[in-house]
Amino acid sequence: MSPGEKLDPLPDTFILQPPVFHPVVPYVATIFGGLRAGKMVVLQGAVPLNALRFQVDFQCGCSLHPRPDIAIHFNPRFHTTKPHVICNTLRGGRWQAEARWPHLALRKGASFLILFLFGNEEMKVSVNGQHFLHYRYQLPLSRVDTLGIYGDILVTAVGFLNISPFVEGSSEYPVGHEVPCSRALPQGLWPGQVIIVRGLVLPEPKDFTLSLLDDAAHVPVTLRASFADRTLAWVSRWGRKKLILAPFLFYPQRFFEVLLLCQEGELKLALSGQGVGTTSLGQQALERLRELRISGSVQLYCVHY
Repeated sequence: MSPGEKLDPLPDTFILQPPVFHPVVPYVATIFGGLRAGKMVVLQGAVPLNALRFQVDFQCGCSLHPRPDIAIHFNPRFHTTKPHVICNTLRGGRWQAEARWPHLALRKGASFLILFLFGNEEMKVSVNGQHFLHYRYQLPLSRVDTLGIYGDILVTAVGFLNISPFVEGSSEYPVGHEVPCSRALPQGLWPGQVIIVRGLVLPEPKDFTLSLLDDAAHVPVTLRASFADRTLAWVSRWGRKKLILAPFLFYPQRFFEVLLLCQEGELKLALSGQGVGTTSLGQQALERLRELRISGSVQLYCVHY
């Protein structure tokens, strides 16, 4: 993106709240736009060896006095002879009837990936890719606007996803796509269309490329991230490279989102919720696109267009 270049705002429904890396616990953050059915919160971290308990609260506000209502209280406990998870709701200063799940799918000294998926009537939780529990709301989900994390937990990343990104067929939780990955674009691209790619960067990444091919199998444009020199660039069909002057937002073992918004004759790019640049192809070139190809050092969870 050249100095002084301004981007039109991306549609609110496609903006991903920027992820937070290595927050200090206790950690309290506003959830942009609040919670609604289809949203997902991703929590990545580890349980300390001396952990007793921690909690993840989806709160209705962040005041200290009076204490805010807590729509969903997720509370793993390790200090008992049988570690378990408690879910509950705090309403008007009073805890409601708690729900308990034995066979805790978290271990002291082990890393984890927890996904909180919010539906119309209940929250579903998976731990390390396996469904663990579901909890019915006792307060309206629309009241939730704050995330609180407390207790004995080491958090490496918190991610906020605005659209239900992993629903493909009957799968509600992430299912990895093989890389390289190819997807057909039968009708090309038209103004208003959005390409969304979400995934996880591998531990020792080399590069990541997202290419668009036309009906003659030419590659009019490629988005390339190079981990060796931490650069991001548009690459033309003739190999010309145009650096994108924006922070490098790909990190090993962390989630990412690439969003391409098609407008008249051009593609606008956002990475993990931040608009970072535009490339112009011309409307006819966009309409002739027939294939999306993704390759590199990533594990893909969502390819949507």
